[in-house]
Amino acid sequence: MLSAHSKAHVDCVSRVLKNASGLPQAPVPAPILDSWRRSEQHRLDPGSLQGPRILDQTLLRECRERAELFLRIASEEVGRLHGQVRGADYCVLLADAQGRTLDYRVDSAIRSDCRKAGLDLGTWWSEGEEGTCGVATVLASKMPLTVHKRDHFRAAFIGLTCSAAPVFDPQGELLGVLDVSAVQSPDDRRSQTLVRQLVAQSARQIENAFFMHSAGGHWILRAHAAPGYVDSQPDYLFAWDADGRLLALNPAARRYLRQRFGEVPGHIAEVFDPDALRAAGDGVAQPLLGRGDAPALYVRLSAPPRQSRPVPRVAARGAELDPRIAEHLRLAVRVKDRNLPVLIQGETGAGKEVFARQVHEASARRGKPFVALNCAAIPESLIESELFGYAAGAFTGASSKGMRGLLQQADGGTLFLDEIGDMPLTLQTRLLRVLAEGEVAPLGAARRQAVDIQVICATHRDLAAMVAEGSFREDLYFRIGGARFELPPLRSRSDRLALINRVLEEEAESCGEPVGLSGAALECLLGYRWPGNVRQLRHALRYACAVCAGGVIQPDDLPAELRGGRLATGEDAAALSTDPERQALLDALVRHRWKPGPAAESLGISRATLYRRVNQHGIEMPGKRRG
Repeated sequence: MLSAHSKAHVDCVSRVLKNASGLPQAPVPAPILDSWRRSEQHRLDPGSLQGPRILDQTLLRECRERAELFLRIASEEVGRLHGQVRGADYCVLLADAQGRTLDYRVDSAIRSDCRKAGLDLGTWWSEGEEGTCGVATVLASKMPLTVHKRDHFRAAFIGLTCSAAPVFDPQGELLGVLDVSAVQSPDDRRSQTLVRQLVAQSARQIENAFFMHSAGGHWILRAHAAPGYVDSQPDYLFAWDADGRLLALNPAARRYLRQRFGEVPGHIAEVFDPDALRAAGDGVAQPLLGRGDAPALYVRLSAPPRQSRPVPRVAARGAELDPRIAEHLRLAVRVKDRNLPVLIQGETGAGKEVFARQVHEASARRGKPFVALNCAAIPESLIESELFGYAAGAFTGASSKGMRGLLQQADGGTLFLDEIGDMPLTLQTRLLRVLAEGEVAPLGAARRQAVDIQVICATHRDLAAMVAEGSFREDLYFRIGGARFELPPLRSRSDRLALINRVLEEEAESCGEPVGLSGAALECLLGYRWPGNVRQLRHALRYACAVCAGGVIQPDDLPAELRGGRLATGEDAAALSTDPERQALLDALVRHRWKPGPAAESLGISRATLYRRVNQHGIEMPGKRRG
């Protein structure tokens, strides 16, 4: 039999749900009314006094392990929030995206009362089982709100007040819900306004902390409408990679972009003018205008942290290496060890940095640092401080300890300057002096410091033409070009098969499972022109590994542009692939890594017969140059 309180609650819920559409204003906020309707659809009993579902210890442990990163990042802010509200007898809950309470802070004096009310570690607050409550309603509405006392659908919880806010990851997906609850509170819902604001603020802090963790290694822009809050409480956070592609946004930045553009742009240059963005890169919070008529925001731009990167494993091994590249490598090592600067030229994505690292690893300086800077991937205003470093207090916002530049970090080793053609003229002059004198002067420093470096530069631009037009210094051009090497594009390399196999091994290893290539898919890769070179090859195989089924990449698993140009003869691939003899040849060649002797032996034919059939079926052997 229902108590008087429970019966009154059931009558209230029933009356509101029955008459809400005819009332000028509902007696509860709209999100609460919507949740009541959903709870009724779930066939929940508003008079039920049963407490929430509680996870067993094994399941709770598994859920906490899966959410370990979220819990670790949120832990400090959860504790800080509890410190703000504990004096008023509130507890703090952190639930995952399914509503399971994985972290819980409560004073021992009220722990027993909270547990009796259903507030405990491991409680599962799903709207389908518990109806309208703080965690469940936020999961459904995805916005901060307060579920106060009789706002709860089930009578078991009508004594509680719960203020909660969602926590989103940098891709806009829900991570969980932060909730502050109390067993006793005033009847007026407005008494919870401050608590709700505190919860929403803490949820934003967790989101920002998760953002900063996830965006490590990328460009980060902090922004706020007022300059004093850019560092401590930024409203907007943007992160993008070296190519300018937006990778991460905090929820406020995501809303900002949708309000202004109707959708989230894919590139930072669509949001801010690149020149204005570069001007914001001196470490000082300053105003930045967005595209169009957007009001200025105060921003601070942070460059990716410098770190030693593993050598990209995309070069073929030993005898598999294209003979031209092998000869270039041999000569480059010899001239580098004679203290001659090396200039590598080639198309974008042709593997210039890989080649530079190979030269360094084979040179006499192999045990010393290899330091790389992409001159095209860093704002112009930051290149100078990156290269030369700065003394303590050199400019507003500078580190109090100063910073060693890349030239000093490369002392004794090799400095690799990629896309040297994009270096500003003013810095070309300073770099030339360093190369000529062997000394570097950090920004704001009174004394010059000696450095012993060898330089390898790379570019896809025509530096001679840039010299003629005055955009590149002639004396620097001759200084860095002591020995010049042109890397062939992937489409003309004889080691394409070795590269394909090597990159596929690496991408399959990243996926955590073996992945193979069908003969038809391999023919697509061997016959494609590769305008994006090795970088495009890696992206294509990464995509194929992600989408293929059964552990074998088929032509349909490759990006569309590869499928469209897979046959040099223009014949229909589907028709060719149905020829059993042709498919048997391809299978044998792929299985034996395109070695004709073992492939012919496995088919029970001579090498001469193998070659004749290969020609008959229009199969191109790797290493055979196209006319």
